[in-house]
This record gives sequence, structure tokens and C-alpha cells, in this order.
Amino acid sequence: MSISLSSLILLPIWISMAQIQQGGPDEKEKTTALKDLLSRIDLDELMKKDEPPLDFPDTLEGFEYAFNEKGQLRHIKTGEPFVFNYREDLHRWNQKRYEALGEIITKYVYELLEKDCNLKKISIPVDATESEPKSFIFMSEDALTNPQKLMVLIHGSGVVRAGQWARRLIINEDLDSGTQIPFIKRAMDEGYGVIVLNPNENYIEVEKPKIHVPSSSDSSDEPAEKRERKDKVSKETKKRRDFYEKYRNPQREKEMMQLYIRENGSPEEHAVYVWDHFIAQSAAENVFFVAHSYGGLAFVELMIQREADVKSKVTAVALTDSVHNVWHQEAGKTIREWMRENCCNWVSSSEPLDTSVESMLPDCPRVSAGAILVPRHGDEETMGSLLSWLDSSKSSNKCLKRKKVD
Repeated sequence: MSISLSSLILLPIWISMAQIQQGGPDEKEKTTALKDLLSRIDLDELMKKDEPPLDFPDTLEGFEYAFNEKGQLRHIKTGEPFVFNYREDLHRWNQKRYEALGEIITKYVYELLEKDCNLKKISIPVDATESEPKSFIFMSEDALTNPQKLMVLIHGSGVVRAGQWARRLIINEDLDSGTQIPFIKRAMDEGYGVIVLNPNENYIEVEKPKIHVPSSSDSSDEPAEKRERKDKVSKETKKRRDFYEKYRNPQREKEMMQLYIRENGSPEEHAVYVWDHFIAQSAAENVFFVAHSYGGLAFVELMIQREADVKSKVTAVALTDSVHNVWHQEAGKTIREWMRENCCNWVSSSEPLDTSVESMLPDCPRVSAGAILVPRHGDEETMGSLLSWLDSSKSSNKCLKRKKVD
């Protein structure tokens, strides 16, 4: 049986309390003091002392994982899928390890967008200075010049970044299921220009600057004895502060601060910015959106802010499990009417693909994505359904013609 470090630290306190509870008034005061000490101890923070260092590799090879020919993440030596619980009973450490791997996969997908999909990485804001925080999007060579068709992809909220639909699916299933790459390649094969948004890249993180407190010894006017006394107090204060910091942050995790990216500080801001500076400037006669989850909400917000422009340029919007709400977002009647005619939402359902699905909020038609958990964006059948609807939407709203299955 193993005993954690936190238990060993607290054990003497508990024993002392048990011993002095049998004493007189003086002992009771000690008990009260010990109880007060225990109440100040954050057990969650204390448990961090049991953790191994949060020092993880910065490459897939360092993690001993690689994507095989099927796009599945597998251990290099064992061939096994990714294991989350690498160390038993260390959930926080396992989560940090998972997040570190996720950051590597994000960079890996960026590389695939450039190398496999031949997309260009475009920095934003377009007029950013050298020193200010920046984000980026990806575009095909003909995104702004294609006279016929432009497809815009928007992912959902959370840790996903440009080119991803779901990090969990990339890690646990394969690249085709969790990334936008199959969509991008097929769209380009069918003559679309492509723009891939990056709505969750809203800020950069930098280490908080340490506040320098001038030493009291700098005051040369003071008598030497007084300066020595002050220095002694200052050293004692620093000693106590360092002791507390060692307890509070045993892993020496850096204190970070967020610097937001100008005009791109939220998914909604990002969608409007990319519209104004890229999509609205494109030559395409027909612009199509594919928006997943929170991406649907960002599109509705774009429509609220740029209604006339969107109506004049956007032909159709394919939503997947969109979390938009036209009433909470206060979309006007004309927007709701446009959405009923030009949008379709593929939702998670156990019904066969494209079966009409009833909704309490009749903002736009909803049909089954043919999956209970999440729409399989990389699935050829689902992807084909979305793209065929987009292509046919210039003449009619195919969603309105779906037949219900009894």
C-alpha cells in the first residue's frame, strides 16, 4: 500500500490534534489553531506535490506516437492507440500530457494544410505591426480570384484550431474523422476556392512580468542600523513568500497573461474580420459556408452585423450540430426567413442520413447526419450529402424537400 506525500504531511497534524484534544483549555487553543491551519491548506494544490514534473516532449516522436497510413495515431513500438491514463491516479498530470500532445497535433494539422492541401497561411490582422499579437487563416491560391465558387469552413469552440473539427476524433479515431482535410480536398477537386477560418486563436499567452520591488538599502539617507533592520524584515518576508510559492506552485508552472489579437478577440469578431477583409473582397459569384457547432453561432452573428452583404454574396450554409439560437442572438425576422430558405443543419441522430429531424426551434431545416455522437465530416457519404446540397442550392433548398421516415 502506497502513502501519498500529502498524507505524510498532514498525518503529524492529525496525530497532534488527537493528542491535545484530551488536554485542558490551553490544549484546546492549540486544537483551534491546528484546525485553522488545516482549513487554510488547499488539498488539491497539495496533491500537486505527488506529481511527476510537467515536462512533456514537443514532438510526436518524443511521445513515441505517429500517424499510420490510415491516418490513425498509434504508438511507435506497440502499435496501440493513444492511452489517456498513462499514470494511474494522476488525472491532472494525464490531462496535461493530453493537452501537450494536442498542441503538437494542432501544429501537425497546420503542416498538412500547407503541404497536403496546398493552402497558404495568411497572417491577421493584415496591417499588424511586428510587435503586436497575430493570428492567421488558411486559403487556397484561388480563394479570392475564383469567379464561380468559394467555400468557407468554420470549426466549433474549445481547443480546436484551423483545419480541425474535433481533436478527440483525431487522437482516438483518425485524421479523416477529426480534420477538415477531406472536405478541403474534395471541395478543391470540385472547383471551389477555399478559406479556412481560425476562430479560437483569439490571443497569445506570455509570461507575467515579475514586479521588481526596490531594495530598502537603496535609501542611502537612512541610518545604517535602520537599513539593516529593514533588510532583515525584507529577507524574512521574501523567505515566507518563497515558501508559500513553493507550496502553492510546486511544479513551478509559469504565471501567464493573455494578450488579445486586435479585431479577432472572439470567434464572432474573427468571422466578421475575415468577412470584411477577405470573403467580401472575393470574386466568387457563389459563397458557401460549412460551419460546425459554435461556428454556426458565429455565422449567425456575422449575418446580424452584415445582413445585406451576406445575403447578396452567400448562396447557402451547411451547418453541422450548430448551437446557434436566432432568438437569443436576437436575429431579425428577415434573417430568420433567409435562414429557412438558405441554411440546413445536419444534426447528430440515430436516423438514417438526410432524414428530416423535428425541431422545437424552426429556424432552419434539420436533417440527420447519420451518426449518434457527432457528424462524421470525413465520411464520404455525409460529406457528399453536404456538398451535393450546397451545389444544388443555387436553384432550390434541397433540405425542404427531405422526406420524413415514419
